[in-house]
Amino acid sequence: MPFHFEIQASHGSARTGKLRTPQGDVQTPVFMPVGTLASVKGVSQDILEELDVEILLGNTYHLYLRPGVEPIRKMGGLHRFMAWPRAILTDSGGFQVFSLNELRKVTEEGVTFRSHLDGSSHFLRPEDAIAAQISLGADIIMAFDECTEYPAEPQRVRDSMEMTLRWAARSMKYFEEHKKEVPWGSGESSVGQPAEASQALFGIVQGGMDQSLRKESAERTVEIGFAGYAIGGLSVGEPRELTREIVESTLEHLPADKPRYLMGVGTPEEIACYAKLGVDMMDCVLPTRAARHGLLFTSEGKISIKQARYAQDQAPLDPRCACRVCRRYSRAYLRHLYACNEVLAQVLNTIHNLSYYLDTMRAVRHSIELGC
Repeated sequence: MPFHFEIQASHGSARTGKLRTPQGDVQTPVFMPVGTLASVKGVSQDILEELDVEILLGNTYHLYLRPGVEPIRKMGGLHRFMAWPRAILTDSGGFQVFSLNELRKVTEEGVTFRSHLDGSSHFLRPEDAIAAQISLGADIIMAFDECTEYPAEPQRVRDSMEMTLRWAARSMKYFEEHKKEVPWGSGESSVGQPAEASQALFGIVQGGMDQSLRKESAERTVEIGFAGYAIGGLSVGEPRELTREIVESTLEHLPADKPRYLMGVGTPEEIACYAKLGVDMMDCVLPTRAARHGLLFTSEGKISIKQARYAQDQAPLDPRCACRVCRRYSRAYLRHLYACNEVLAQVLNTIHNLSYYLDTMRAVRHSIELGC
């Protein structure tokens, strides 16, 4: 089976599994580095392979605006365009459109929005988001949803959830009607797989911070019959304790035999916690964004490398980390690079933070396999 999910070990709610994609297997629970514009900022693809990244996340909204879906399609799809031979998941762009706030207008048909790049006007329907993702050729693509702001009035949350469910049905209908189309015109996908087997569509559960609406959204989304299910609309300003409550209550209503994807969350401690609750896939910009601001995650806690106290510190960034940064460079050197605004500072910081996140998830998988 080109796309298949199987659970390999479990302990309580937590489980390890294997997500089979046309580009290779993905061990779950997995952390997916964010490569919004077909690039993980500051890190080349060969280093990502060295870090053993098995799946990356790209974003349809940003790629739609620049360089455009059509140029990527003409080059053989996103895998070939960015020279990445492993799995890719594309977000439909719903969250990015949500974040535009005053630059968007939502109707039943779709979303009118102005580009954050040049102010140009665009109109995106659920069908358009799916068509774009089919052309991009990602292994896992997402239904178009409306992300509900926080806080929001109960009726607003209900209306938004209902809209997302209608858009989910439209996303699935379009996908079923067009998934066998060959966007590269060769009878094969960008990596040689039959086109009809090259992609899987995930649905997204919304419902704000209302557990009853989350339950309803989950059950009705499952009825549509997606290959996997995501929990969206979190990390939009709500307290972290509330995030966990919503995640835990929503997981109860998602199929145990399908992959569960928690979108846009969180710190190393949080991703470990959510994996042990039964989440299979997670992404977050935090490790790369924090790295660019000199905030680094270590086994000894967070380090702000910009602080003067590290100016003469000859110790490695994290003595328990085996990444290429910790094996070679001192805290003093990393602090010097950051203080001098050297581009290399952002590169090395990002490599370390990604390594720390990936190591965290490896440790979680090992713990689950050991039954502890």
